[in-house]
Amino acid sequence: MKLIQILSFLILAVSLTGQAQQVQNSKAKINHVAIYVVDLQRSGDFYINTLGLDTVPEPFHDGKHIWLSIGPGSQMHIIQGATAKKAYYKNNHTCFSVPSVEAFTLKLKEKSIPWEDVNGTQMAISKRVDGISQIWLRDPDGYWLEINDDWN
Repeated sequence: MKLIQILSFLILAVSLTGQAQQVQNSKAKINHVAIYVVDLQRSGDFYINTLGLDTVPEPFHDGKHIWLSIGPGSQMHIIQGATAKKAYYKNNHTCFSVPSVEAFTLKLKEKSIPWEDVNGTQMAISKRVDGISQIWLRDPDGYWLEINDDWN
């Protein structure tokens, strides 16, 4: 009986030590970003049809939420309810990478969606200091998006 108690204690101690190390070594990671929008359907269509994001099941089923996959284990939650568009700073943005910024701008032209470079020059593409091409645009509610070449 004592042997079983000792073994149980040792197993518990090893388990707790492992859990403590996991907590100590764990780092935060992005789970989701959320945007609050005036027109859910318009914003959802933009992110799905222009950026090509896929929907994921959302638990509310209330017609006020669209959840999208934005990468492994990460989502964007679009939430209906804002009463008006707001002005946002360009430096407060979300960045998405695409295989080719130049090819992506062709899609934007087809949809008559304006974009600019980092300095605000319309229909221009910037080169970052690391050589990555980038453009900037706003979603239907005015949130800034950076689109850059996928360098991973």
